[in-house]
Amino acid sequence: MKSNLTGISEEFYQAIHHAEQTFRKMESYLKQQQLCDVILIVGNRKIPAHRLVLSSVSDYFAAMFTSDVCEAKQDEIKMEGIDPNALWDLVQFAYTGCLELKEDTIENLLAAACLLQLPQVVEVCCHFLMKLLHPSNCLGIRAFADAQGCIELMKVAHSYTMENIMEVIRNQEFLLLPAEELHKLLASDDVNVPDEETIFHALMMWVKYDMQRRCNDLSMLLAFIRLPLLPPQILADLENHALFKNDLECQKLILEAMKYHLLPERRTLMQSPRTKPRKSTVGTLYAVGGMDNNKGATTIEKYDLRTNLWIQAGMMNGRRLQFGVAVIEDKLFVIGGRDGLKTLNTVECYNPKTKTWTVLPPMSTHRHGLGVTVLEGPIYAVGGHDGWSYLNTVERWDPQSQQWTFVASMSIARSTVGVAALNGK
Repeated sequence: MKSNLTGISEEFYQAIHHAEQTFRKMESYLKQQQLCDVILIVGNRKIPAHRLVLSSVSDYFAAMFTSDVCEAKQDEIKMEGIDPNALWDLVQFAYTGCLELKEDTIENLLAAACLLQLPQVVEVCCHFLMKLLHPSNCLGIRAFADAQGCIELMKVAHSYTMENIMEVIRNQEFLLLPAEELHKLLASDDVNVPDEETIFHALMMWVKYDMQRRCNDLSMLLAFIRLPLLPPQILADLENHALFKNDLECQKLILEAMKYHLLPERRTLMQSPRTKPRKSTVGTLYAVGGMDNNKGATTIEKYDLRTNLWIQAGMMNGRRLQFGVAVIEDKLFVIGGRDGLKTLNTVECYNPKTKTWTVLPPMSTHRHGLGVTVLEGPIYAVGGHDGWSYLNTVERWDPQSQQWTFVASMSIARSTVGVAALNGK
């Protein structure tokens, strides 16, 4: 009987979960210690495995088993500088693709993954450590990441340290820092401190923790403190302080700082890294209201030099255009302006710390396009337009009495005027 098939039939078959099932079988061979062709010796522990599986996952083992090095042919290979439990976890990972991450073993696991060149595991461990960052451990994690060459983790730990330095300096890790690591912190422009005093007191705390040994590093470390930016009363106390009295280098630094305060007219000639303020101590720039696509913004944004970011810091209670803004004692005063329909005389005070507004007594005159400045305490509101005519009048706000009073008028009326204070005028 002749076949009716005139052509050749073809079909492609793809086994589902083939790789997964194959590796599961290999794992069972590992557990039963069957077909194993290498034993890894770490400390007193022997870990059997299959060269092919290890080489498939680890570039370290691939290089070892496919080259002419002596280990390629050895049945037993001694592993140095690696934790036995971490090695066993990573051998199991080669077969299963599964890892258990624990806080108390993560550093050993990461160090082993770096050695065995398992980039996937390194990344997972780094992200796990990022979640664990805390003021009590960030310095240690940063140093560990640096030692392991984990650049991304080191950057994140460094940023965390800079951001939370006020809490970091209150922890044991800070007091245990070696001098060469401490100097990197003291030299940084990015530490998030309210003033230079904070960093100076942190250094003194570190020195006193082990006075006998650390006195020798004092002058080297003091050079990274911006002493000219400390209050003069602190500098006066330092001159006769027992720690600094007999140290010539320290005395030179203190004298440099005192001259900076005593001779303000010569400050332009005394500029140095020690006279440059840290980014977090120069204050914050606020952008308040103004015109936008909706004919009047009500948002307040602030710029942080340290992070190089603008963020929204608050909202005004309503639309204001052509108003004046002044700052007294870290509070923003928003004065006059117009709401799009009428000219205002109202005054509001914004506290950025509490993000709350307080309504203050209004000016005697409605003003938009006014100029505003602070001169030796009081606020001056100068000129502007009252909705009908240009103004030459000037009002002064006294923070103590909480009142507006008129002072001498300008010789001519001015609107959209610029005002600044200089030499008490």
